[in-house]
Amino acid sequence: MDTYHIVQKSRDIQRPSALEVIHHLTNGRFLECHGDRLMADDAAMIGGVGLVDELPVTFIGIQKGTTLQENLRRNFGSSGPAGYRKAQRLMKQAEKFNRPVVTLINTAGADCSPEAEKFGIGEAIAQTLLVMAGLTVPTLALILGEGGSGGAIALALADRVWMLEQATYSILSPEGFASILWKDAKLAPKAADLMKLTAYELKELQVIDHYICEQIDGQPLPKDVLIEQIAQSIQKELYQLIEMDTRQRLDERRNKFRQF
Repeated sequence: MDTYHIVQKSRDIQRPSALEVIHHLTNGRFLECHGDRLMADDAAMIGGVGLVDELPVTFIGIQKGTTLQENLRRNFGSSGPAGYRKAQRLMKQAEKFNRPVVTLINTAGADCSPEAEKFGIGEAIAQTLLVMAGLTVPTLALILGEGGSGGAIALALADRVWMLEQATYSILSPEGFASILWKDAKLAPKAADLMKLTAYELKELQVIDHYICEQIDGQPLPKDVLIEQIAQSIQKELYQLIEMDTRQRLDERRNKFRQF
């Protein structure tokens, strides 16, 4: 499969969503929290507390829609300042009550509208990174589809950074890369080959720790089977992170990110 085809697969609106994974992991025992207590409730950023078995976990995710109406409501998965400040609020709450944090990422990038700039999207992303870097509770980030730019990075400063096999993770889109470098967005397939944005490449570069396979013998897994596999993998990893010595886990996280 060529790189740009993986990019297109990562954008499929039928990919597992944050809410689908959360509801499967918690068997519906999930309480969604709303608002950043400052200005608004950003529908592109969802989060709350759920029970995995009987373990309370804080979930934070970027949610796209599967219809035009839902995508408009969720701004096509591009969260603004209120969304990242909601994420900060939930991270701080998780630290206070000693709950692990799982982030689920699928975004082309943060909201880049004039309104988002006016209300401090850059500062909100930077502050989210600062808050996540200071967490001592176990953290796991999983990129479900697109992992684009600072909008994705803000939620991926975790003890474990995972991707789905056909997800992508990059500083910008291949179209943006081609437009900047060659002034032609049609050269996006060429750009994708250069950008090292697939799970295979990023695992080799040690940017991510693990990827979850989406195929068996070249055939795609049914969506419900894939979601079950995601849920089992997250659940297993959470218990392993909890059992680790906290200082060792934090040292490993710091060393992982400092190598870049």
